[in-house]
Amino acid sequence: MQAVTRNGRILNTAFRKAGDEAAPVLAFSNSLGTDFRIWDEVVARLPADWGVLRYDTAGHGLSPSGGAMSIDDHAGDLAALLEAFDIDTAVVVGLSVGGLIAQSLALSRPERVAGLVLSNTGMKIGTSEIWNTRADAIRAGGMEAICDATMERWFSGGFRARQPAELARWRTMLAHTPADSYIALGTAIRDADYSSRAGSISAPTLCIAGSEDSATPPATLQALARTIPGARYEEIADIGHLPCVEVPERTAGLIAGFIREHVT
Repeated sequence: MQAVTRNGRILNTAFRKAGDEAAPVLAFSNSLGTDFRIWDEVVARLPADWGVLRYDTAGHGLSPSGGAMSIDDHAGDLAALLEAFDIDTAVVVGLSVGGLIAQSLALSRPERVAGLVLSNTGMKIGTSEIWNTRADAIRAGGMEAICDATMERWFSGGFRARQPAELARWRTMLAHTPADSYIALGTAIRDADYSSRAGSISAPTLCIAGSEDSATPPATLQALARTIPGARYEEIADIGHLPCVEVPERTAGLIAGFIREHVT
């Protein structure tokens, strides 16, 4: 792991340099309430010579909170990391809020984005009522107040039944997320809406949905794919909000196939 400082804040990262100049570099942006470990099993299944940048979003994992930040501010963090590691262009893989961050980067710094993989996300995620109600619940009862309901959104019923130990592991990650950091990033999600701008994204794009994802249902990804010119849509059956955890081999295969066909 490596730390990069931006505006006096530390961003915790893990970086693997590409094996040669022709190999792609992938930058992964994680979801709310998680850290970059959600990508471990996907990265393990990608070609070893591909470059990989992962990082903990501000306020998550080992990256301290940046306070009140917009999605565009978070995209600025990602742009700074690309510069810090001398990455000219990257395929940005964004999950949930990471997908919003990826869209923002593709719109503000299109020259740095070789392709987009937008997993379980949308042009807008949720409603103000949803995010305000969730923030109030956390303020009243701490992170434990939302953990069980979040596990039902994150994972399919089959995964929850088959993998109780894994479920407990990811629940613990969520429970240990600082409440103020979760609320701050949730507020950024609440206020973000790329519906009027996503059609201007020019990067090759793959949109991935899970058929059992109640947080960003397939219809949300279908709308995103219809809006971004030339975007491809893939739906994984019987999977929830975190396909990178539930089916990492399938997720890695979709990412690798997309990059080989549309980016390299």
